[in-house]
Order: sequence, then C-alpha cells, then structure tokens
Amino acid sequence: MATKSSSNLSELYLEEKKDQIYDNALAEIQSFELPLGTTLRSVYDDQPNAHQRFMEKLDACIRNHDREIEKMCNFHHQGFVDAITELLKVRADAEKLKVQVTDTNRRLQDAGKEVIAQTEEIIRCRVQQRNITTVVEKLQLCLPVLEMYSKLKEQMNVKRYYSALKTMEQLENLYLPRVSQYRFCQIMIENLPKLREEIKEISMSDLKDFLESIRKHSDRIGETAMKQAQQQKTFNTSLQKQNNVNYGRNMHLGRSRILESKNEITLKRTFEEDDEHEEEVLTAQDLVDFSPVYRCLHIYSVLGDGEIFENYYRKQRRKQARLVLQPQSSMHETVEGYRRYFSQIVGFFVVEDHILHVTQGLVTRTYTDELWNMALSKIIAVLRTHSSYCSDPDLVLELKNLIVVFADTLQGYGFPVNRLFDLLFEIRDQYNETLLKKWSVLFRDIFEADNYSPIPVANEEEYKIVISKFPFQDPELDKQSFPKKLPMSQSVPQIYIQVKEFIYASLKFSESLHRSSTEIDDMLRKSTNLLLTRTLSSCLQNLIKKPHIGLTELVQIIINTTHLEQACKYLEDFISNITNISQVTVHTARLYGLSTFKDARHAAEGEIYTKLNQKIDEFIQIADYDWTMSESDGRASGYLMDLINFLRSTFQVFTHLPNNNNDHAAMSGKVAQTACMSACQHLSTSLMQMLLDNELKQISMGAIQQFNLDVIQCELFASSEPVPGFQGDTLQLAFIDLRQLLDLFMVWDWSTYLADYGQATSKYLRVNPSTALTLLEKMKDSSKKNNIFAQFRKNDRDKQKLIETVVKQLRSLVNGMSQHT
Repeated sequence: MATKSSSNLSELYLEEKKDQIYDNALAEIQSFELPLGTTLRSVYDDQPNAHQRFMEKLDACIRNHDREIEKMCNFHHQGFVDAITELLKVRADAEKLKVQVTDTNRRLQDAGKEVIAQTEEIIRCRVQQRNITTVVEKLQLCLPVLEMYSKLKEQMNVKRYYSALKTMEQLENLYLPRVSQYRFCQIMIENLPKLREEIKEISMSDLKDFLESIRKHSDRIGETAMKQAQQQKTFNTSLQKQNNVNYGRNMHLGRSRILESKNEITLKRTFEEDDEHEEEVLTAQDLVDFSPVYRCLHIYSVLGDGEIFENYYRKQRRKQARLVLQPQSSMHETVEGYRRYFSQIVGFFVVEDHILHVTQGLVTRTYTDELWNMALSKIIAVLRTHSSYCSDPDLVLELKNLIVVFADTLQGYGFPVNRLFDLLFEIRDQYNETLLKKWSVLFRDIFEADNYSPIPVANEEEYKIVISKFPFQDPELDKQSFPKKLPMSQSVPQIYIQVKEFIYASLKFSESLHRSSTEIDDMLRKSTNLLLTRTLSSCLQNLIKKPHIGLTELVQIIINTTHLEQACKYLEDFISNITNISQVTVHTARLYGLSTFKDARHAAEGEIYTKLNQKIDEFIQIADYDWTMSESDGRASGYLMDLINFLRSTFQVFTHLPNNNNDHAAMSGKVAQTACMSACQHLSTSLMQMLLDNELKQISMGAIQQFNLDVIQCELFASSEPVPGFQGDTLQLAFIDLRQLLDLFMVWDWSTYLADYGQATSKYLRVNPSTALTLLEKMKDSSKKNNIFAQFRKNDRDKQKLIETVVKQLRSLVNGMSQHT
C-alpha cells in the first residue's frame, strides 16, 4: 500500500514537472527574445505524445488570452462608441475645413508665385555672390604669387640678382605650394630653374668683367697704396722728429716757448698736409667696384655652388698673378718700368687682401700666403735678372727706393717681406759696382784734366777755397807770403771731393733698409775701401803706365798719393760723423787707403826707374862702336854724352820740387837717390852686356880704350853728385865692375889678378873669371885677324905665352867655379 502510494506520488510529481516545462516553453515563445529552435527542440525531444500535450497546453493558453481580450473589449466598448460618435460629428466640420484649406492653399499659391520668382532670383544672386567670393578668395591667394613673380622680374631687370634668388626661394617654399594646382603655377615652377641659370650666367659675366677691371686698374690701385704707405711713413717720421723736438724742449724749458709754438705750427701744417693728401688719394674701393664679386659670391652660395665659385675665382686670380709677375723685356731701361711692375703687384695683393677681409671663405690667409710666396720667389728672380742689366747707379738707387716702398706697402698689409730686404743687400753690391764704374770714369777724367803741377794760390781767398775742399795743413807754408804754391796738384782736392760724393751716394742706398747705424757705418766703410783699393788704385796704376806721363808727372803723382793717404783719416771722421758711430767702436772697419796709396806710390817710383832705364836703353841702342879700331878717338862717345846730359836734366827735376815740407823733401830726395842709383846701375849693366854680347866676336885694344873713356865719363857723372844725399863714392860703386875689368885689361895686370883671386883685398875683386875670359878670348881672336900682337911676338914672345897661360888659368878657374856650383 505504501508502495502504491509512493508510485502515485512519483507520477504526480512527474506530471507537475512536465507542466512546468510546457509553461516555460510557452513563456519563451511569447517573449520573442530567445531562438524558437531550442525551445521547440526541448518540446519534441521529450516523452512520446509530448507534442499533443504541448498543443493542448498551447490551445489552453490561447483561450486564456481570448478571454482576457474579450474582457478588455467589453471594458472599452463604450468609449469606442463614444469616439465614433465624436468622429461622425467632426466629419462635417472636416469637410468644411478642407474646403477652406484648399481655398487658402490656392490663394496662397497664387500669392507665392512672385515670391518664388524673387526667391529664385535671390538664389541665383546668392550663387553668383558665392562664386565671386570664391574667385576673390582664390585671387587673393594667387595675387601674392603673381606679385612676387612680378617682383622677381623687376629685380632681374634692375640686376638685383641676389634679391631675385631670395624671392625665388620664397616663391618655391611659401607661395607656390598654396596654388600648385593652377597651370600658371606650373609654368612658373618650370621657369624658376631657367632664371637661376640665367642669374648664374649673368653674375659670372659680371665677375669676368670685374676680374678684367681689377687687372686693368691694379697698377692704379698699387700706385695709390704705395703713395699712402709713403705718406704714412713720412708722417711717422715727422711725428718721431716732433717727439724728439718735444723731448729736447722739455730739457730746455727756459728758451722753449717760441720753439714750442713753432713746432706746434709745423706739426699742425704737417697733419693738415697729410690730411689733404689722404683726401686726394683714392682707395681701392674708389677705383674698383667690388659689388660684382660680392654679388656673385652670394648668388653661388645661395645656389649651393659656393665651392665651384671659389675654385674658379682662385684659378683666375692665379692666372692674373702670373701675368702680373711677368715683366716687360725693357723694364730695366727706365724707372717707370719698375714702378709700373711694382704697382701692378701691389694692386693685385691689395685687392686680394680686401677680398680676404670683406668676404668669408672666398680667399683664406693660407691661400694668400701661398700666392705671395710664389709671387715673392718670382719677383726676386725677376729683380735679380733685370737689375743686373742696370749700369746707371741713379737707376739702381731709384729701384732700391721703389723696392723699399713696395716692401713697406705690402708689409702694412701683413705680407712678409724679409726676403726683399735680403735682396736689397744683393742689389747694394751691384749698386756699389755701378758706382765704382761711374767713379772710375770720374777719376780718369780728373787725371786727364790735371796738369800735374803744384796748385798756385795768389791770395788768402784762393787758399781758403782749396782748404775748404781738401784738409791740408802745413804750418811752414802758412808762414809764407802770397803768392805761393801748394805741393799737390789740382786732382788731389777733386779726388777727395769725389770720394766724399761716393760716400754720400753709397749712404743713399743704405737709407730705409731698417739697419742699425753700426751696420750702415760698416757698409759705407766697405764700399769706400772698394773705391780706394780697387777703383782709385786701378786708375792710378793705369795713369802711371800711360806713355805720356813723364818723370815730372810721376813725381807729382807720388806727392799727390802722399797727401791722399794723409787725408784718409779725415774720410774716416767724415763717415763717423754722418753715421754717428764712434771710431773707437770695436767692430768699426778701417779704410785701406794707406796701402792703396803706398802701392800707387811704389808703382810710380817703379815707373820712374823703368822709364829712366828705357831711356838709357834708347841711348845705348844708338851706340855705334868700332870694335876693331886701332886706337881711341881721344874723347867720349857722343851718344854717352847725350845720355849723361839727359840724366843731369832729369835729376834736376827733383831739385825743383817744393821742399817746404820735410816729408816732401825726404820723399823726393829718396826717390831721386833711388832713381839715380837705379839709372847708374842699369847703365853699368848695359855697358857690361855690350862688351859681353855673344854677337860681338872681336874687340881691339883701341875699342877697349874708347870704351874706357866712356866709362870715365860715367864715373865723372856719378862723382858730380847729380842728386844730393849720397855718402862718399856710393854712386860711383855702380861702375866698379866695369872699372876693375877695364883696369885689368888696360894695365894688363894678370899676375896680380891671378895671384890675388879669391882674396877680400884683391884689387880686381869684382872681376869674374868668366867675364875676363870672354873678353880676353874676343881680344885674342882680334889679334889673330888684325895681327895686333905681331910687334909683341917679335919683341917678346914670352908675353904671348903669358896670354895663353892666362887663358888656361882663367878656364881652370871657370871650370872650378862650375864644378863647385
């Protein structure tokens, strides 16, 4: 029972559960939110006959809803009826309203036709207005572009190319992108590169014109710069002098007020003159318009081709530098040629220096230094070559001054010029050479015009004139009354003046070389030494050797050289005064005039001796002895008497020399003594050679006797003291060899000669055995031919044997001497 009841409960439970499932399914269908497929599948997947039961459940649900609808309709029915009744009442009014609305609509449509027409007109105007506004907006957008392009064209026309490039840049970057959709904009974009190329070509053409312009004007620019440098140097010099004056003025305040005002006025005038010159002198910017190079540089920089422009500019300038540095072939002929050459170079580098300082990167200091070093080497080579052609010292001096101004000018622009000043020292040597050549001509002219006689002075005025030209001092001569004669000739003061002029000329070259006074003093002394030791010495030597210079002139030359030698100390003082260098300075060079004039004096003395000997030789050459004569004429030969008379008159010249100065008297006496001794010795030697001449084969005793008479005349001349000052028979000793030889043959004292030979007390000490043998053999040959000794052979054959014995003994003596030698 219990089991049955439990089963019933289970069934009941299952039934209730199924109903619950169907209710849930219906609720889901009604909700329309969930998919029906799942719901229906749950219904059909249930127990068999579940569909039937679901349908029943569905029908029951439908019936419940119908009942609810019916209840609702019953509840609202009266209201629906009332509403229909109200609608029926309103129907009539609606018809009336419809008519009124239709009429109103018709009347409204008729009235709105004009409004519609006006509205359409307004709409059309509004469209036009909008289009106009759009056009205005687009034009406002395009007008700046067109204005900029017009501005570009105008800038191109007025050649403002740099501004034109800036305008192009604004067009491309700012304006054209706004209107790039328009066709005219594309045309502009296509034209801009062409305009850039046109600007490049035009600017390059302007640059070429600029380069041609500075090439033409470089000489004027250089000339202007050199003038400015000269004026600045003059101004600095004046200022320095003024400072020195002011310093001295402070040292002498008591007497300085007038000087102060004068100095201030002078300085003020100097400043005013310099200001006037500065106003008159044009600068490089005044002579050349540099705007093309600036413009071209900016244009190429803007276009990104700055490096190309720099390379082109530097290449062209290097070419111009080579042209500027190439001198004309005739440059060395005139100073204007050198001035133009220097002006062109200075102008070139002034332009480069200006470009260096006003531009950035176009030229650099390294570039200008490299260009200057190249130019400097070329300039030095050119100046060395062309200056070597200069033979005029004035032209060389002008060249030096130009080089100094040239160097100072470029040094002011920062270019190193030390090598130019080194070159000036080379040119200085050449200048000295040209001076020496010029003064050589002057010295020769002075010597040619000199009369080689003492200077006559008639009064005190003439004496002072001579003394003012030449430092001559002679107390003894000062005591004499006028008229009187100075010992030297006219050439001495003239030579002294010319030496001083040479020193002045040499000093001119040494100025402005930036050297110390010691160096200048040393240069002057070296130049003067060259003048004395080479030029003047050579002129004196040539003068002494000239054929027309006689013994009187030679003696006067000796006196002249003595005075010039004494004047050398005054020349040293002169150099010290103009250089302000004391002679006691350790490194001060001395003048070599002492040795120069001594050499000239010795040469003149030697020439005196030579000319005397030559004259003696001329007389000897006209001697005409009869070497075979049997006996002498009883008197001396005519040629020898003429020779002795010539010597007497010649040596009388020395006695007429001015002897108011002890030095002159001693000098002339010494020269006269030496000349007289030299003449006697040469005469003795010539007579001896005449006897021993190899071409003379035979000599008779009569010829010996005649020759002896001539030698006696020579001895008489020597003993007559033709020149005072010889002691004893010094002059006669010149003929001692001849005298002893002739005495030996005249006395025929061979026994004594042979017995005393070799002894210091020998009577015939000066007779050489070979000389005696030669002469004896010539007499022996003569005796054989003319039978001179025939009488002796008949009377005394022993004497003949003695001759043969003497010959043998003389030969043995000669052979012994040769073996000993």
